[in-house]
Amino acid sequence: MSKGEETFIGSIDQGTTSTRFLLYDHSVRVIGSHQVEFTQFYPEAGWVEHNPMEILESVRVCIAKALDKATADGYNVDSGLKAIGLTNQRETTVVWSKSTGCPLYNAIVWMDARTSSVCRKLEKELPGGRTHFVEKCGLPISTYFSAVKLLWLLENVDAVKEAVKAGDALFGTIDTWLIWNLTGGVKGGIHATDVSNASRTMLMNLKTLDWDKSILESLKIPATILPKIVSNSEVIGKIASGWPITDIPISGCLGDQHAAMVGQACRKGEAKSTYGTGAFILLNTGEEIIQSKHGLLTTLAFKLGPQAPTNYALEGSIAIAGAAVQWLRDSLGVIGSASEIEEMASQVSSTGGVYFVPAFNGLFAPWWRDDARGVCIGITRFTSKAHIARAVLESMCFQVNDVLGSMHRDAGEKGEVKNDKGEFLLRVDGGATVNDLLMQIQADLLGSPVIRPKDIETTALGAAYAAGLAVGFWTEDEIFDSGEKTKTSTVFRPILDEELRKKKVESWCKAVARTFDLADLSL
Repeated sequence: MSKGEETFIGSIDQGTTSTRFLLYDHSVRVIGSHQVEFTQFYPEAGWVEHNPMEILESVRVCIAKALDKATADGYNVDSGLKAIGLTNQRETTVVWSKSTGCPLYNAIVWMDARTSSVCRKLEKELPGGRTHFVEKCGLPISTYFSAVKLLWLLENVDAVKEAVKAGDALFGTIDTWLIWNLTGGVKGGIHATDVSNASRTMLMNLKTLDWDKSILESLKIPATILPKIVSNSEVIGKIASGWPITDIPISGCLGDQHAAMVGQACRKGEAKSTYGTGAFILLNTGEEIIQSKHGLLTTLAFKLGPQAPTNYALEGSIAIAGAAVQWLRDSLGVIGSASEIEEMASQVSSTGGVYFVPAFNGLFAPWWRDDARGVCIGITRFTSKAHIARAVLESMCFQVNDVLGSMHRDAGEKGEVKNDKGEFLLRVDGGATVNDLLMQIQADLLGSPVIRPKDIETTALGAAYAAGLAVGFWTEDEIFDSGEKTKTSTVFRPILDEELRKKKVESWCKAVARTFDLADLSL
């Protein structure tokens, strides 16, 4: 088949710090891509926002540039593009005007902690306290989730209050905002979200896969502003005029961590960890909903079609992973670029007793302490930049180890798939996994192997798979053929002495305990 006769699937990957658009051929080769970073705003301590219009523009630029690159390389994308998949940062919340298409406030980002007081108020008022909604939606009351961000907007932003009263407000996570605009916006845009993103709002019932009326009533959130919920793999609508591509179906949509599960081909009993701004570990529990007793979230894994079975997952969310490396670079100037941290950390064989806990906006799983703040302890006159750099890398791995420990306890032996050596393999992906030292530290602190695929950008791939599956571009067998995928993977095996590993984990837990109850330190 010549380049001009090939067919392709596009993938919009809208992350916390940047947007990408990738074009895949049937052999899962990237034939064109482009990435654009956008601004993060920090209006106050603990607040994080994005400009929704800037995100829209980043999508427009990425699509146009990726198409230009593929066309310049001889690919006939105009006639060969079959569908678009979408994956996005989860929980980030937008409310906009149905009539004007304009946001009524900046997007409140998933890691934003301004809703602490909203959460405390709900915990006091509701009979079940922090876990009041867990049985229905799988999530505790936390600053993390979209519902409390929406409550903050309803209580504090006059434009939002007025638009809701007038019937002119639409709510959504970033996937919803993009789908509405891509399919026409004020001229008939489709107001929809998918089951994975909906499962992160704190408003969707895990069993019915629909908005839960009792939760909406408890929180006084009007159902009229909520989008329709669809599966992860079905034709949602077609791209309208005014975009670099038109009349192409959007047929796949997943939250970024769920997309990575599909991209990693995680079947029941298999887990993946994605290392980005934060780190997110999900274990596929199949069609069984497992309520965690050890600080994890119960969530959707994926539902690959309207009639397909629903796969659920246990998830551990870590707020700060790669963001700690960005902090070293941007706020402290310890490194000039993120890639420099591996070389700097390699200059020492250990942290010299330094432990760094990046609780910048509190701690997520399994601790769930929004009163926590970052600490760096164990510093002596001997401590150098290299020790701190290594401690930052270790902090990511310790947090993943905390989450996996909880997963092992919740899922039990029957809930995990092991290889013929009796080993549980953690699949890893995301930009930070190019760091071999980080991956070796991760294997050492887990005491079990870590497997890195040849293509570490599995989030975009998962969205492409879902879109392609809906239009018959790929089959489910092709997507989940794990044997073929692991042939080209890199495996990191633990080499750290088991006794030392246990001592380091104990020291880490000591350091974590030092972060609690620090949110009200005087400025």
